[in-house]
Amino acid sequence: MQIEHIAIYYRDLEKAKSFFSEYFGATARELYRNEKTGFSSYFLTFENGARLEIMNRPDVCEKENRPLGGLHHIAFSVGSREKVDELTNRLRRDGFSVTGEPRVTGDGYYESIISDFEGNLIEITV
Repeated sequence: MQIEHIAIYYRDLEKAKSFFSEYFGATARELYRNEKTGFSSYFLTFENGARLEIMNRPDVCEKENRPLGGLHHIAFSVGSREKVDELTNRLRRDGFSVTGEPRVTGDGYYESIISDFEGNLIEITV
């Protein structure tokens, strides 16, 4: 198991992309935008393969009563869809809240989301 990526909300995605590219050598994938929800993100990849997702969706910050910016979730890659399902169900049985059922997202990831014991979001992905 390994951390797949960490996601952070930013007000200005282009400025964040430039910052991580210029100072930390990140390479950005194409901008993903979901017109229906207003969500946008870039996946940034660093030289060692580590990835950071920088995101923007103005209504989420207000809806979740969060500051406009900051850490959103940590993602763990478990290797297969079956393992995503198994771990999600195990966590559910152990009393954790599944806030996002296993699914294929608009940008093609198979993932689920659970809340840990303090409400932090953990994404489980292939």
